[in-house]
Amino acid sequence: MTRFQLLQLLVAQARSHGFELRKWYTSRLGLPWQSSRHAIEMLSAEKRYYALLFSHEFASTFWKGGELMTFQVPKQTFQRRMADGSIGTVTRKPYTRRTAREDAWRYHLREMAVSEEPLRYMRRFLRVEDELEEEPEPPPQELSITVDDD
Repeated sequence: MTRFQLLQLLVAQARSHGFELRKWYTSRLGLPWQSSRHAIEMLSAEKRYYALLFSHEFASTFWKGGELMTFQVPKQTFQRRMADGSIGTVTRKPYTRRTAREDAWRYHLREMAVSEEPLRYMRRFLRVEDELEEEPEPPPQELSITVDDD
């Protein structure tokens, strides 16, 4: 999935909760409005999408307060002291988590700020790619070659 496609999906989800991209784009970036496609292209260029991801208007509509939200928690591996005093490695499987907090967007802004790649963090909240199935490839067709000896 490209950065542009991911931003399209993120903006679409925020729009479904009431986010107005046009209003935000013209007021926050000060650029003239042409179309939503052009706006997302401009955001995906030169890491301008950080302005969108970390804006309070976007975050508060993307993570709508009080709404049940489902997201994927990635696999975790860490070391800890075991009951017998030895150091052991704990591996947790990825799992789906559901939450419904009024200020969830503030929590997620903090988490996104400390994550290495904010777009990867945001991608966890889109359940689109996980649900898409790849189309099976058609079976290879046999080619028959005939040679005429003249």
